[in-house]
Amino acid sequence: MIEKGKGGGNTITGLNFENERDVLSILKKAKGYSVKGNIIFYNEKEVARSYKKYGLYKFLASRKVDYKKIISKRLIPDEALYVIINNTLFVLEFKFQKVGGSVDEKLQTCDFKKKQYRKLMAPLNIEVEYVYILSDWFKKPEYKDTLDYIISVGCHYYFHYVPLQKIGLPVAM
Repeated sequence: MIEKGKGGGNTITGLNFENERDVLSILKKAKGYSVKGNIIFYNEKEVARSYKKYGLYKFLASRKVDYKKIISKRLIPDEALYVIINNTLFVLEFKFQKVGGSVDEKLQTCDFKKKQYRKLMAPLNIEVEYVYILSDWFKKPEYKDTLDYIISVGCHYYFHYVPLQKIGLPVAM
């Protein structure tokens, strides 16, 4: 899948979220990958860690980072993947709509949230990328401006798919 939602993908080059919204479940099935707890291995070498919801704050506490001294309110990610090789935390937010609703405005908050996550990760010198995984609902013409905005502020989105190479994870050949 190419950024801005054009193109296609398969499970060899990326994570396909068509029927599953759990990164660890998908990676368990991917060639060369295995998962133990929240640790992701490729060919038996640790490549990433997954932190769901409040798990990110447990990670920060284990590194002696007190979020209350950095941001005024916790942000709770659907999933945050810390990819070791590029020292980057990928905050993944899943938005799967079938009818209109409040998620429309939520898509417009990625710039603020990315900046907050960057502040949180700064003491650890970890980079941050913010990524939406969207359903086809957001391919409608009325979302063009919102999708353009997401890209303009340095965030990313994909429809049902995240290319492994884009997030620094190995690709099985």
